[in-house]
Amino acid sequence: MFSKQEKILLGILASIQFSSIVDFMIMMPLGPQLMRMFAINPHQFGLLVSSYTFSAGLSGFAGSFFMDKFDRKLTLFVFFIGFSLGTIACALSPTYEVLLFARGLTGIFGGVLSSLVLSIVSDSIPYARRGSAMGVVMTSFSMASILGVPFSLFLANQFNWHAPFLFLGIASLVLCAVIWFFIPPMRIHLQEKQEKEPLLRTLTRIWSNTNQRRALVFMSSVMFGHFAIIPFLSPGLVANTGMTEAQLPFMYMAGGLCTIFSSPFVGRLADRYGKHKVFVWGALITLIPYAVITNLGITPLWFVLAICAFFFMSSSGRMIPATALVSGTALPRNRGSFMSIVSCIQQLSAAASSYIAGWIVTTGANGRLERYNVVGYVAIAFTFVAIYLSRKIHAIESTEPAPVVEAHVGEPVV
Repeated sequence: MFSKQEKILLGILASIQFSSIVDFMIMMPLGPQLMRMFAINPHQFGLLVSSYTFSAGLSGFAGSFFMDKFDRKLTLFVFFIGFSLGTIACALSPTYEVLLFARGLTGIFGGVLSSLVLSIVSDSIPYARRGSAMGVVMTSFSMASILGVPFSLFLANQFNWHAPFLFLGIASLVLCAVIWFFIPPMRIHLQEKQEKEPLLRTLTRIWSNTNQRRALVFMSSVMFGHFAIIPFLSPGLVANTGMTEAQLPFMYMAGGLCTIFSSPFVGRLADRYGKHKVFVWGALITLIPYAVITNLGITPLWFVLAICAFFFMSSSGRMIPATALVSGTALPRNRGSFMSIVSCIQQLSAAASSYIAGWIVTTGANGRLERYNVVGYVAIAFTFVAIYLSRKIHAIESTEPAPVVEAHVGEPVV
């Protein structure tokens, strides 16, 4: 299905996503440890999560003004170096306040990475095969769950919470060299001569496009509902179901093992049966774990692992067609700026959702997280909004000739 050059490119992009996802995901299972060590409440922990996403949202907004003006490889390289250094800064943070600042700093660089990766995939892979390509890149979530998070928790348990951030930061710096030597120049979006666009024209162009405006609201709804639940998933399982901190890696491993097979399969389904249809079914299925997880009491470990694995599969199965669908609403010459705005909306929605969830959820006298079920109802409501909006989005790219991949994806530079 993919050429040798495409496989190499997708492998490197998946590795970049892997690093970014592990950096973000590790905060959740470290939640109980961080709340205990820094003596912080759920609201303060929610700030740790939302500081990254809020900074990432602002970064994505700023990136929309320059993303289409440079070689995508060069931009990716610069921002991934900044992300690596920010992760190392998290590792060296001695207090809650410094860690909060370091998470925001990391988010400034990490917020642009996702839009860059998605832009490169969209520029390199025709729309007809893009669902499959997105599925390959999103296996990075599976690998992060199977390897990244459990190994990070192992380091945290063997040493301290600083260790996983230090290891990830150093590994990411090594990956920067791989980007420089093995990703070819990405300039297809620069081939078509365009008049210099006024600064605010980028925003007015997107906002005046009804299709793209709907796509932005759609992604906002998807992310808001999802991230109402995510920040308190691990703390909630430990406090409410009787799961121990040492058992948390099993939850991520179970989910990752399932999604490593389901993600490519869902991508192929999206290409075959349509991105709209597959998203709707994925979103409807996700309602089940939303309702169950946020209402769990003391529960056998096997059931917790099963419902969490189902949650991971349905969530990734929903995001693959959603991302492919949204990417098809922009043409290559404007895709970088549009995907940056998409990233901005996603991150700000996630930040707002995490922040609001931090106010809703409280800690009871017995240590149980109270009102987590309310957060579940919020997630369900926004899922229905996303389903409605998905029917209003049209992929303009699907009616155009597929780009010639060989023109801009060359042999790796060694």
